Amino acid sequence: MKGSFITLEGIEGAGKSTCMAEVLTVLKTAGRDVLETREPGGTRLGEELRQLLLGHKHTGMHEDTELLLMFAARAEHLQQRILPALHAGRWVLCDRFTDASYAYQGGGRGMDMKRIQQLENWVQGDVRPDLTLLMDLPVELGLERAGKRSSPDRFESEALAFFQRVRKAYLEIARREPQRVQVIDASQSLENVQAQVREVIQRFLEQQA
Repeated sequence: MKGSFITLEGIEGAGKSTCMAEVLTVLKTAGRDVLETREPGGTRLGEELRQLLLGHKHTGMHEDTELLLMFAARAEHLQQRILPALHAGRWVLCDRFTDASYAYQGGGRGMDMKRIQQLENWVQGDVRPDLTLLMDLPVELGLERAGKRSSPDRFESEALAFFQRVRKAYLEIARREPQRVQVIDASQSLENVQAQVREVIQRFLEQQA
């Protein structure tokens, strides 16, 4: 693979969309050809699965079903968009990836992490992000911000304790993989958050040069 794979993670209200825009600006300024995408979604099938997963039509969906749908969307996403882009030398910038499955289904739902790992290995082979920006902030602040943005989706309707487990799982991933996962303090002002993001991306670009 010639391109680089960058993902953004974080709980609701962490400012991933704003962060995505900042990363995209830095990469394009540096002359990189970037595919911007998201999970669940990224393909026609993936977007339809996204509606099933985030909408309220199937409230009470079994956790196994939820996890398998996430990886079904991811398999399509990888084969149809991510891998072709990377092989063509493009950079891929993705809003959420498999870390989200470990955090939401593993941490939030309490599912066995080894089951998630089995799906990860099956669907992805050896494909992993080269860099992950984890937008971290206190759960209460994140949910407050998210509440001002739009009506809650199926995940955003979960209880506070659910998101506390999600955040804890994200931070555990960052602790285990400090080289890949860079934690951004998303509780700060927009200007400070953008400055942190620029610093991380510029440093990564230098390492890839």
